[in-house]
Amino acid sequence: MPHVGFLDANGLAFRLPDGRELFHDVSFKVGAGSVVALVGANGVGKTTLLRLLSGELTPAAGSVRVQGGLGVMPQFVGSVRDDSCVRDLLLAASPPALRAAAAELDEAELAMMEADDEPAQLRYAEALAGWGEVGGYDAEVLWDTVTVAALGVPFDRARFREVRTLSGGEQKRLVLEALLRGPEQVLLLDEPDNYLDVPGKRWLEQRLAETSKAVLLVSHDRELLAVAATHVVTVEAHSAWVHTGSFASWHDARAARIERLAELHRRWDEEHARLRELVRTLQVQATISEAMAAKYRATQTRLRKFEEAGPPPELPVDEKVTPRLRGGRTAVRAITCQALELTGLMKPFDTEVFFGDRVAVLGSNGSGKSHFLRLLGGDEVAHEGAWRLGSRVVPGLFAQTHQHPEWHGRTLVDILWHGDAGRPGRDRGAAMAALRRYGLDQRGDQRFESLSGGQQARFQVLLLELSGATLLLLDEPTDNLDLTSAEALQRALEEFTGTVVAVTHDRWFARSFDRFLLFRSDGEVVEVDEPVWDEARVRRAR
Repeated sequence: MPHVGFLDANGLAFRLPDGRELFHDVSFKVGAGSVVALVGANGVGKTTLLRLLSGELTPAAGSVRVQGGLGVMPQFVGSVRDDSCVRDLLLAASPPALRAAAAELDEAELAMMEADDEPAQLRYAEALAGWGEVGGYDAEVLWDTVTVAALGVPFDRARFREVRTLSGGEQKRLVLEALLRGPEQVLLLDEPDNYLDVPGKRWLEQRLAETSKAVLLVSHDRELLAVAATHVVTVEAHSAWVHTGSFASWHDARAARIERLAELHRRWDEEHARLRELVRTLQVQATISEAMAAKYRATQTRLRKFEEAGPPPELPVDEKVTPRLRGGRTAVRAITCQALELTGLMKPFDTEVFFGDRVAVLGSNGSGKSHFLRLLGGDEVAHEGAWRLGSRVVPGLFAQTHQHPEWHGRTLVDILWHGDAGRPGRDRGAAMAALRRYGLDQRGDQRFESLSGGQQARFQVLLLELSGATLLLLDEPTDNLDLTSAEALQRALEEFTGTVVAVTHDRWFARSFDRFLLFRSDGEVVEVDEPVWDEARVRRAR
C-alpha cells in the first residue's frame, strides 16, 4: 500500500545574511490529493520557502515534516543552456541519495577507464551496488517512460542529449513527467508552467487534477491557478496566511482579511493610546496618593504586557508598480514581412503589422515564435525572404530567459549609471527614482543575477521604458511577474503609444490583445480572430 503523502510546515522563520527577517511564523499543511498554490509579490521569499521545505536551507525557527518522500522541481528548469545532458536534468530533480549514488557511479566509471586495476573494479562494483540500493535501476525504468512521453524517444537514446538543445517547454515536461510519475508523494514545484505552451499547461492542469500526491506549487499563471489550486498560501507582510478556498475567491478573501486587520490595528492603536494616556495621568496623581501610586504601577504593568504582546499581524502593503511605457509615433506600417521563412522552423508567410497594433504570437513550443521576435529585434537569425521595420520604429526586446551575462556581477544602479546603446546613463538619484516605480529601489545595490525571476523581469521592462522603444517585442513577459506586476504591465501596454508584438502562452494576458498570429506546428503561419490554443479546430474551420 503506497504511503499517503503530506507536508506540514510549522512556525517557519528565515533571516537574510544581513540579518533582516524575510518572514516568520509561516505555518500550513499540504495534504494528499490537494494542490496548494504559493503566491506573493516578487522577492517576498516564495522560492526561499520552497528551499526551506526541501531541506536545502535551514530555518531560523520552526520545523518541516514530510511523509511519503519529497520530489522537487527547481526554478531553473526551462532555462538550462549549459553542457548538461538529459540524465543530468532528471538527476537534478531526483532525491539527494540518488544524486549522490549517480555521482559516485560516474566517478567510479571514470576511474576504471583511467586504470582498469582491481581497486578500480572493486570501486565500480560497489558503486553499482549502491546505485541499485537507492533505487537507481527503478529510476532508469521510470526515466524510459518519461523520455518517451516527453521527447518521443527511449532513455537510452535521450540520456546524453544536451539539455540546451531542448526547448524550455521540453525541459519542463521532462521533469514534470518524472515527478508526477515518480514514487515521491509530496511535490514542490517552482514555476512548473513557465515555458509550457497552452496544450502543455492544460496537460499539467489535468495531471494535477488527477494526482493523489500532495502538491505545493509556485505559479503566476492566473488561469492555471483558477483551474488547479484547491487552497492558496499567500506570503506577504513577512508572514503567510492560508485561504482554504480556490483562487477564484482568493481576491475577495484577501480584501476581507486586510479589512479585518485594518480594524484590529485601529482598535489596538486606540487601546495603546488610552493606556499610555492613563499611565501619564496616574503618574501625576501617584505623587499625592499612595492608592493612586499602586494603581499607577498596575497600569504600567498592564501597558508593558500589552506592548510585549504586540500589535495584530502586519498589514500587507501592495507594491506600486507603475511602468511608463511611452513609445512614440512611427510610420503606419510598423512591420512588413514578405515570404519570410525562418530556416527549418516555418513556411514562408506574409504579414503587415500597423502602428498601434497589439499582436499576440501564439503557437506550440519550437514553432519559431521566439526566433521571430529575435529577428525583429535585430539578432542574427537564419532566414529567407524579406522583412523590414517602418521609419521611426525602434525595437525593444524582452527576453524570456532573462539571460544577460553582460550584467552579471553588476548592480542595478551600475547598469543604469552606464547606460547602453539607445539608453543614456542616469545618476544614482535618477536611477533610484526609476527603480522605485518598479518596486526595485531596495534592490538598487543588489547584483542582477541575485534577483528573483520576477524582479529580473521587472528590471527588463524598466530598461525597455528607458530605451525609448516604439516597438515592444515581448517574449513571455508575464511568466515570472507576480499578479500585481502582471496587471500593471497590462495597463501600461494599453497606454503605450506604439506597437506591441508579444509571444505568450498566458491565456489571461492574451485576451488583452486585438490581433493574433498563430505559428502552427505544421509550419504554417496564419492570422486568427481570437486566441486559439487548439490547432485542430483552426484547421477544421479553414
